[in-house]
Amino acid sequence: MSAQVRTASSAAAASTAQTNGAGAAAILAAGIGSFLLALFAIAGDSSAVLKSFFIFVKPTGPLSGVTTSAIVLWFITWTVLHARWHKRTVALARINTIAFALLLLSLLLTFPPIADLL
Repeated sequence: MSAQVRTASSAAAASTAQTNGAGAAAILAAGIGSFLLALFAIAGDSSAVLKSFFIFVKPTGPLSGVTTSAIVLWFITWTVLHARWHKRTVALARINTIAFALLLLSLLLTFPPIADLL
């Protein structure tokens, strides 16, 4: 009887074990989204064709398309990563490092003296 109880309690503990995949998906998607925002902003500033492509609302100019495109791609990225990782435990330290590197790179790319070099 005690073996059955241990097996049942082990199965219950395994089914209630917490995973970090959903949180990791949100963290990485935020890093990717911020990088895409910086990339689209630079692309919209440096190319006349992309500048006109990114004009979704005329009074706002290309900023409307840059931000809208980055938000849509961020949401798609988050959805895909969440669907793939929500039941898994992933290497959170690695995900945090990648996300922080993308965030730092996006901040540098939106800094005018660095963006003007590109």
